[in-house]
Amino acid sequence: MLDRPRASAGADWLLFLVPAFIWGTTWFAIKFQLGAVAAEVSVAYRFGLAALLLFAWCGLRGIGLGFGPAAHASMALMGVLQFALNYVLVYLSEEHLTSGLVALLFGLLVLWNLIGARLFFGSPLTPPVVLGAALGMIGVTLVLWRDLSQLGGPGGGLGVVLAVAGTIVASAGNLWSQRLYRRGVAVVPSTAWGMLYGSLAVALYAALRGVSFQIRATVPYLASLAYLALFGSVFAFISYLTLLRRIGAGRSGYTAVVIPVLAMATSTVFEGYRWSAAALAGMLLVLAGNVLMLRRAA
Repeated sequence: MLDRPRASAGADWLLFLVPAFIWGTTWFAIKFQLGAVAAEVSVAYRFGLAALLLFAWCGLRGIGLGFGPAAHASMALMGVLQFALNYVLVYLSEEHLTSGLVALLFGLLVLWNLIGARLFFGSPLTPPVVLGAALGMIGVTLVLWRDLSQLGGPGGGLGVVLAVAGTIVASAGNLWSQRLYRRGVAVVPSTAWGMLYGSLAVALYAALRGVSFQIRATVPYLASLAYLALFGSVFAFISYLTLLRRIGAGRSGYTAVVIPVLAMATSTVFEGYRWSAAALAGMLLVLAGNVLMLRRAA
């Protein structure tokens, strides 16, 4: 970013920091969604609202929203993976783990993306990528070890399983999105449709299970819903896409390094997460691993 003209570099840094900060704090905002409203219903509300906001954005910008049946089918699958099942698993995992730990586990998304790109698109796995993946896995283990042993019972383990499953589903959504974009489908309108389809899929699932759709009319719940939909799902996304277009996918991917730091810092301040020497070392290993894996794409 620093080799660009000063004004342009400043804009790049702003576009980098906005999604990194927002996504680094959305993990904690999810905590206010848990409780009286079922996770599935909160996810449906969040992405239904976000879809409407993105449709409005497309309307204001004159971005076309028309697609053929095949594209709609692909966007529906993307929505189910990226904005439905993925986030239901995230919400459920945060019922057992702190938001910072769930965010840190989602650092594995970089690893799954690289493995998936190798399997489905033939992208090479270089020695730095393999080393970075190994460092990341060791780091996550170090961070989680003390907390899982202190939780007792199956809750902590279940939270980890749910979070890791969420990363795998999210990676599948990323890879399917990449396939969709390679066909020339525009990113913002396809995301709007994907969010709508994901919201409808979760709502249908909740309805079939007889889950109540009654909203929790409290300030924390409504404020977190607005923050997650408007900032976490619209502002951050548009900022990130703009950055990606300006500097490329490799360097914009370094948000994956900053987000866990902010999420863990937020968890430390608001959830009372206490650091051990092993956890701190593990965090540094995760960051180093992500940097190694992402450098090859820069």
